[in-house]
Amino acid sequence: MSSASEQLNQFGWDEWFDAKAHEKGSAEHRLARVVAVDRDQLLVIDESGEFRAKLAGRFLYMTEQSIDLPCVGDWVCIQYSTSDMYGIIHDVIPRKSVLRRKAAGDIIEYQMIASNIDVALIVQACHFDFNVNRLERYLVMVRNGHVHPVVLLTKTDLVSPETLQQLIEKIRSAGINTEVIALSNVTGEGVNNVREILQPGKTYCLLGSSGVGKSTLINQLIGRHILETKVVSGTGEGRHTTVRRELIILDNGAMLIDNPGMREFGILGAEEGMGDSFADIYALASKCKYSDCSHSNEPGCAVLSAIEEGSLHRAHYQNFIKLRSESEFHDLSYLEKRKKDKAFGRYIKSAKKDLGITRK
Repeated sequence: MSSASEQLNQFGWDEWFDAKAHEKGSAEHRLARVVAVDRDQLLVIDESGEFRAKLAGRFLYMTEQSIDLPCVGDWVCIQYSTSDMYGIIHDVIPRKSVLRRKAAGDIIEYQMIASNIDVALIVQACHFDFNVNRLERYLVMVRNGHVHPVVLLTKTDLVSPETLQQLIEKIRSAGINTEVIALSNVTGEGVNNVREILQPGKTYCLLGSSGVGKSTLINQLIGRHILETKVVSGTGEGRHTTVRRELIILDNGAMLIDNPGMREFGILGAEEGMGDSFADIYALASKCKYSDCSHSNEPGCAVLSAIEEGSLHRAHYQNFIKLRSESEFHDLSYLEKRKKDKAFGRYIKSAKKDLGITRK
């Protein structure tokens, strides 16, 4: 690893990225990490500090999909001099891990959330936001992107200890064995448990609905107020504050990405994440009489038998069926869209060639 690369270790750089950078042939450019994205401008950081950057025209021209554009957490190859107002980004180093979802609305496309994340902190409030089905949905996305999940249950001051225990039991009964940390931003209970898992040079991302206390937790971890928060409603429900994703470096060297609350959260391309999150059902499926069993009404279905015996919770099974169907539908639609996009791209390139249009 070069001395320049070693100076970037504090921002999460390691030998894996070093090898990928050499494959890219990025020696002629500096390396920096994306801290925030504001439309066509990016805020990046390297060993000299933070500065603004823009995408090179050629890079934009050569990029076919929006998910290949830099997002928060990416490492980029950048050209910069003190006389320039902006650095120019020429390429993106391959991603070790990703957090992405289906884009909101009817568009069948990926939307990047963040990249090169070590741990995703999935936040649910005990009072109004708790939902096991949604938690399973988050876990599918996180595991599919090769990110380690940890569940944070916030606002424990609004529920009794007995209610909190019942919520944790609901999580366990759904077959979720992920680490769970219960905390209160009001009393401070459990916040130190979160601090203990934040390691220098590692990157963490907060995921959850609006108003569950993500920004307040970051302020607690930092020990000072740097992110805007809003007063909760009379029911204890928080209000949306975060409007962009931003990588924040904590005093101990850990990096934390705050994330706007997600009202809509579709599943796309999540086969691997499904296998990890519903490993119990996949294990039962291997014992079904028919190899192509849909686990709906076939005789000899081990999954349905487990439900009847009470060893598999019906709600867990129903969410599995729902997410699998949603993922298969979106995956098929996405493949069809990609075929059309590629065909259109070939047509445009052919037309430019016929017209003698080239781009340097």
